[in-house]
Amino acid sequence: MSLDFKTVDESKITISQLMLPSHSNFNGKIHGGYILSLMDQIAFACASKYSGAYCVTASVDTVDFLNPIEIGELVTLKASVNYVGKTSMVIGIRVDSENIQNGKVKHCNSSYFTMVAKDKEGNSVTVPGLILSSLEETRRFYNSIKRISNKKERDKHEGTLDYSSIELLEEIKKYNVKIAFE
Repeated sequence: MSLDFKTVDESKITISQLMLPSHSNFNGKIHGGYILSLMDQIAFACASKYSGAYCVTASVDTVDFLNPIEIGELVTLKASVNYVGKTSMVIGIRVDSENIQNGKVKHCNSSYFTMVAKDKEGNSVTVPGLILSSLEETRRFYNSIKRISNKKERDKHEGTLDYSSIELLEEIKKYNVKIAFE
């Protein structure tokens, strides 16, 4: 595997799939879990294409389901590498659905999957560097840095909170909960 640099364009993948009744939930909309499975598949394909290695999902950042997907719509997922570390890549994914009868397209969700490149023995391997060829690619790379930084900061503080403190318990009481252990 080359440890040189690759462009974002070298990572891009698009897949489209017609939504069938077997993909629906009990409400007749396409099941969110099915869409997540498709997103994981395209993240794997994108990361593996870019790195030239087998890749595993390390984490998934926020998935907000913005619009429901109907049976009979054509779902298109687009993925590209937004960020690379030493052995990891952040894959940006956009999901759109299209009513193929009237052509109306709606944005259904976007998410970021962190993928790690592995060798045959399961050890992490170095991935190629990323060539940023536009301001849009630079924006996506920088936003990935900010998300990674925010996650590290959040994780650092989570372990240090005193969940039994009076202040924390009083703050929680502002929400729709009942504390039954004081």
